[in-house]
Amino acid sequence: MSKVSSWLGDGRKAKGLSQAEVAAHLGVSQARVSQWETGKAEPPPEIVAKLEKRLGRDARSPAARKAAPAQAVLFAGSEPPPSPKAAARKGNGKTSGAVIGFEEKLWLAADKLRGSLDPAEYKHVVLGLIFLKYISDAFEAKHAALVAEGEDAEDRDQYLAENIFWVPPKTRWSALQKQAKQPEIGVLIDQAMDAIERENSSLRQTLPRDYARPALDKHRLGELIDLLSGVELHEALNRTKDVLGRVYEYFLSKFASAEGRLGGDFYTPQSVVRVMVEMIEPLKGRVFDPCCGSGGMFVQSEKFLDAHGGKAGDISIFGQEFNATTWRLAKMNLAIRGIEANLGNTWADSFRNDLHKALKAEYVLANPPFNVSDWGGDKLREDARWEYGTPPVGNANFAWMQHILRHLSPERGVGAVVMSNGSMSSMQSGEGTIRQKMVEADVVDCMVAMPGQLFYATQIPVCIWVFATNKAAPPFRKRKGEVLFIDARKLGTVVDRVHRELSDEEIARIARTYHAWRGEKGAGTYADKPGFCKAATRDEIASQGYVLTPGRYVGAEAAEEDGEPFEEKMTRLTATLAEQFAAGRRLEKQIMENLGSLGFEL
Repeated sequence: MSKVSSWLGDGRKAKGLSQAEVAAHLGVSQARVSQWETGKAEPPPEIVAKLEKRLGRDARSPAARKAAPAQAVLFAGSEPPPSPKAAARKGNGKTSGAVIGFEEKLWLAADKLRGSLDPAEYKHVVLGLIFLKYISDAFEAKHAALVAEGEDAEDRDQYLAENIFWVPPKTRWSALQKQAKQPEIGVLIDQAMDAIERENSSLRQTLPRDYARPALDKHRLGELIDLLSGVELHEALNRTKDVLGRVYEYFLSKFASAEGRLGGDFYTPQSVVRVMVEMIEPLKGRVFDPCCGSGGMFVQSEKFLDAHGGKAGDISIFGQEFNATTWRLAKMNLAIRGIEANLGNTWADSFRNDLHKALKAEYVLANPPFNVSDWGGDKLREDARWEYGTPPVGNANFAWMQHILRHLSPERGVGAVVMSNGSMSSMQSGEGTIRQKMVEADVVDCMVAMPGQLFYATQIPVCIWVFATNKAAPPFRKRKGEVLFIDARKLGTVVDRVHRELSDEEIARIARTYHAWRGEKGAGTYADKPGFCKAATRDEIASQGYVLTPGRYVGAEAAEEDGEPFEEKMTRLTATLAEQFAAGRRLEKQIMENLGSLGFEL
């Protein structure tokens, strides 16, 4: 039994904490905590230190329990996350991967101030202010520290040395809050955005404007400023980053839901991103997303790295986004979390203006727009990227996949890409041939069929393609000529009328299956499971016409045996059926008598 497992479970229970609460605090999955408790895996030293600090080796002591209530110790300085059951009660049975309590309250209050403004417009109003609040809070925290140390608090080099944006006096949140009730507040915010961009070159073309437009109610705008002013922690800068970053992420998800189909242009649901990140494990190297939306893949990658004891410099982030407003959202989303990234100097089309042509990344995470017909394919027929075949002009799916494969490191590149289910079986316009060549080239590592209703933008069923450019690369086993198929369509829980989410345990199950199959240390031994997963050879795939739909390979889930002998079961079932037939005859007779009494004979 591992050293941590000898005290973690008892310490957690002594504090009255669930595995989910400990996992939420550490930023890992509940399944990971379960593995640590049972000794199936060992947490990295940084996680052990956090556990020891929060739970302590004396956590099983009744006296210690009385002296320090569980959540007060573990979540000191913040509102504790609700347990899944509590969250469900609070939200009438609906849960969300982003709900942490105060974000929901803040969203409800902010949404009331929206008035008649369209969510697509209001999104930029709110998220722009959250970002302005963040950079001002970061600046003010450093400003106060310099004053306390007797240093020159207006020396901009002191801020730039710590990657803190320089915020001119009139643009600081405290100055704007004093003017929040004035009719010219919109003009003042626009001027503040302009000034901050001028003073910080990395924010050029990033911040939203147009707060002075007549359609934006200035009274409501002032109330929104007052509302956001309540997000005050007066704690360490990294804590402020965490809270405002979580607010920003939560608001992105809510706006995506409110905008419906259009919301998918800038947001990939968190549970989908987590499956992808947990599967390919971006721990060291370059991470690339050629259609990065608002940057969710990068945020989750940083979370994963932090949860596994990595350092910020262990991964380098590269991205590209075609939509100008979405590119700005991504820049703010990453900046608010202190994540350095190269998203190019401006927004650009990945197909016609690849900003990272020479990049060979160890990891690619992407959710390209599905089935796009107007992608400029007619002008790119001889492009060098089409190694496996020229994609059809009328559908960009296989253009995206080949663009991604082109950017993967040939030595140890791994990529996870969300695609519509049609990509696994389509034969039209040469897509079947391209898919066949990809399988024959041995770059397809795993196929995952996902549940429906995961996305705000579409009800189209989706899948995840996992690529590997070198299936013999250590530290994993050699798996040339093999592809793993996972059918996860039955997973997930419906959280509202049209949306479904995956739980921590389900995400861990998918990732753990892939890790065990590729021979990852500590992931356990892989075995095919009918109805869920199957490791197939290239010959088996060829016999299926190179269709990569997992359902074709995993088969049907084995029926559970109830232990009742066949003869006894048939006797019981036929007796029940006889009773039902008799009841049906009695009912038929009664109906005929009732009709007869009304003068209607049959």
